[in-house]
Amino acid sequence: MDYSTPDMYDVDYSMSEPCHKIEVKQMAAWLLPPLYSLVFISGFVGNMLVVLTLINCKKLKSMTDIFLFNLAVSDLLFLLTLPFWAHYATHGWVFGESVCKILISLYHLGYYGGIFFILLLTMDRYLAIVHAVFALKARTVTSGVVTSGVTWVVILLASLPGIIFTRSRKEELHETCETDYPYKWKTFQIIMRTILSLVLPLLVMIVCYSGILKTLLRCRNEKRKHKAVRLIFAIMIIYFLFWAPYIIVLNLTTFQNFFGLENCISASRLDRAMQVTETLGMTHCCINPIVYAFIGEKFRRYISTFFRKHVAKRLCRQCPVFYTDKVDRASSAYTPSTGEQELSAGL
Repeated sequence: MDYSTPDMYDVDYSMSEPCHKIEVKQMAAWLLPPLYSLVFISGFVGNMLVVLTLINCKKLKSMTDIFLFNLAVSDLLFLLTLPFWAHYATHGWVFGESVCKILISLYHLGYYGGIFFILLLTMDRYLAIVHAVFALKARTVTSGVVTSGVTWVVILLASLPGIIFTRSRKEELHETCETDYPYKWKTFQIIMRTILSLVLPLLVMIVCYSGILKTLLRCRNEKRKHKAVRLIFAIMIIYFLFWAPYIIVLNLTTFQNFFGLENCISASRLDRAMQVTETLGMTHCCINPIVYAFIGEKFRRYISTFFRKHVAKRLCRQCPVFYTDKVDRASSAYTPSTGEQELSAGL
């Protein structure tokens, strides 16, 4: 839940009386708990499955594995906050200021972590396809670990303003957990978030995927080319479909005076739009395992191996057919010789 926006329940928009948004509060109490619960359960299961598969089957042997692992960890950090926001929407804040700061920290770390590791995966795909020879030397496990470490430092720096200005505050009828920025910091934070969440990903994806598509158009293998193109467009469309509406509404809410939306009716509509678009963005944590893992043939083989070894074997010890190592041999036999083969096999 993003608390860099104005308090959605009682905001003074330079009118004679405060703008009491009872309907917005009731909508949050009715809508958010079941939605956040569904997102938490499905996202937690999916991302934990990705993490366990990467550790147990793939052994984190490539730069792509390292970035995918960090993306799943980012989503898990983000998801851990959702049960608290679900409770907050119905009962108000009852967990104190320390928990408030911890959860806002996890929210921002998970949010920016998801963005940056998506970008790193995009650039990783670009190197593997467009600069395949250079990628053989550059795309090592060591490079992946170092790059990930530097990225987490950048993520922490991007998250600091939200962490510093977060506080729990008692009001007349309820207690809140929110990020209360000074005006200049608030403007800076929204502009920075827009650039990092929307502008930068758009530029990186346009540059990288245009280069990838040019390379794939020269590919003779039509089947591999079509698989790679489908994956590329899935990555591009899904990310912007889920997060772009929220960033747009966030800017409209923050700069209401500039857009002439400072009246109470417009403010209430924006708050409802904020709830809907932010919840939509949060569901992207559930989609990531599908887009970056399960859509790829190679990763599906590893998922199958994981279930055969660690699930079916425990459930049915008398059924060796369920956990035969045939899948292991099939997946280990696959050794892509070019970046194009690696991309077409999936992440």
